[in-house]
Amino acid sequence: MTVRSLFLYALLCLALSVSACKQSNSVAPAATTPGEQAAAVASPSPSPTPPRPSGDVEFTDVTAQAGIRFKHNSGAAGKKYLPETIGSGCAFLDFDNDGWQDILLINSMDWPESKKRRSFSALYRNNKDGTFTDVTAQAGLGVEMYGIGVAIADYDNDGWQDIYITCVGNNHLFRNLGNGKFADVTARAGLAEPGFSTSGAWFDYDNDGKLDLFVGNYVEWSIQTDQYCTLDSKNKSYCTPQTYKGQSAALYRNRGNGTFENVTARAGLNDPAGKTLGVALLDFDDDGWMDLFVANDTEPNKLYRNNHNGTFTDNAVMAGVAFSEAGTARAGMGVDAADYDGSGKQSIVIGNFTNESIALYHNDGSGLFTDEASTSGIGKVSAQSLTFACFFFDYNLDGLLDIFAANGHVSDDISVVQPTVKHAQPPHLFHNKGKKKFEEVTARLGRALNRAIVGRGAAYGDMDNDGDLDLLITTNNGPARLLRNDNANQNDLLRVRTVGAKANRDGIGAKVVVKTSKGRTVFGMVRTGSSYCSQAELPLTFGLGKPEEGTTLTIEITWPGNQKDRIADVKPNQFVTIQEGKGVVSAEPIVFVRAPAPQPSPTQ
Repeated sequence: MTVRSLFLYALLCLALSVSACKQSNSVAPAATTPGEQAAAVASPSPSPTPPRPSGDVEFTDVTAQAGIRFKHNSGAAGKKYLPETIGSGCAFLDFDNDGWQDILLINSMDWPESKKRRSFSALYRNNKDGTFTDVTAQAGLGVEMYGIGVAIADYDNDGWQDIYITCVGNNHLFRNLGNGKFADVTARAGLAEPGFSTSGAWFDYDNDGKLDLFVGNYVEWSIQTDQYCTLDSKNKSYCTPQTYKGQSAALYRNRGNGTFENVTARAGLNDPAGKTLGVALLDFDDDGWMDLFVANDTEPNKLYRNNHNGTFTDNAVMAGVAFSEAGTARAGMGVDAADYDGSGKQSIVIGNFTNESIALYHNDGSGLFTDEASTSGIGKVSAQSLTFACFFFDYNLDGLLDIFAANGHVSDDISVVQPTVKHAQPPHLFHNKGKKKFEEVTARLGRALNRAIVGRGAAYGDMDNDGDLDLLITTNNGPARLLRNDNANQNDLLRVRTVGAKANRDGIGAKVVVKTSKGRTVFGMVRTGSSYCSQAELPLTFGLGKPEEGTTLTIEITWPGNQKDRIADVKPNQFVTIQEGKGVVSAEPIVFVRAPAPQPSPTQ
């Protein structure tokens, strides 16, 4: 492309941008009807049609060119301490409210007896040009800890996303001050309880408009209680979780004044045998109250039904999700819940150990789940993998949720006793073919995705605002990887950000249904948690399939507390923000292809 062409292209993009801004300021007020808010929205249309990409969908490793220089430090120094196998998580978040997803990578540290360096988690600000800047120190996040997981949400409803980091030792709550800085308010909030914490999730379990916090804990472990295990009867190896006692998860109720109350026992969630690695939010019985799925390692999984009175009841055994089909507890790690078959019901995917396969529990709609991994095409393919992070997302925007799984063994010496099993393993990406069938397509989506890694955490988000979903993956004691999704945005889409009024500000727990004028319906729920010790971006992305002229959309939202909004005549290929009770308050067209940055003219 010549410099003149670039200049003309930039002028066209500027004209489209100005036009869109003018239109997005004109939003019709929501009209009141019995039981719901309806709004006819003159949403901006990307017209004339902007350039669309072409070619095969591919995930491109852009870690280096994006400026991501992070490397996880497990602290491994030969002692084979159990936490060294766990790895750490990651998150997409918009901490500065500029509409672009930033990146947070969680780090651990050296053990006290072998201290050689200092390690910190890393916050990268999105520069809006495909690159990121490390702002960890100036943001106030340069705090050393043995970090493992992360949960992101606006817990105090002030409009800024806050950060909760789980650790071996004291966890940390960082409040977003709104000026690019965070303050560690853990002690004041009453959340400084030591443990071996893993995945966490913000959610409003009592529907009072304030976000509460669920924290998964793993086992009772310390350097002093570390056990000796061996695979070859000669050298120390990492122990399995069966060697240690479990540690109950915890539920903290948000008092609304910046402090939290531990209500674990009162809520019926005390489980000393639990060994939690993953947690997913869902409303499996569709009663408007948030339920919890907890993936336990070598202990039965838990499906906690919300009783609407501040308590939960474990329905996992009755629902068929506590054990494998053989009746044994598996090594549950990462987990997610979503509607992958268009039924309107949230099903569950769980990462498990080698020879256990990924579990895919289909929600039958009657309170029962059936593991359809073997019949779906997932079970056999994943049998030799050890899966940590896993989640549903629509990588090709065809309207059907696919499944991503990050794999990697816990034992770096596993090949000594099992030569066919490797420490580093390639991820899985299962393409949803419809009719509850999946196909493994990792090798077709580029060399970068198919690379063997010691995978742990993973998250998805649209880091370049081009409409399709990119991947962020952490590796144990290794570098993070940022994989850009190229060409999936040939299909139509809609991105939705929710803003609660009576409900929590992030709209966590809001159920969003998008219906097209061509007869397609897609469903999603705003949620934290899921994956493994990680969190995807909060905005929802709905794939709508191949572009069809004249398509319009209707958006229906049921908020926590059962307020309903309905917005009609919405154009596809936009990023819309919907406020509870007001409808669309902002809308921006998706820019599918961004012009490359102009190169400086050569000196004369």
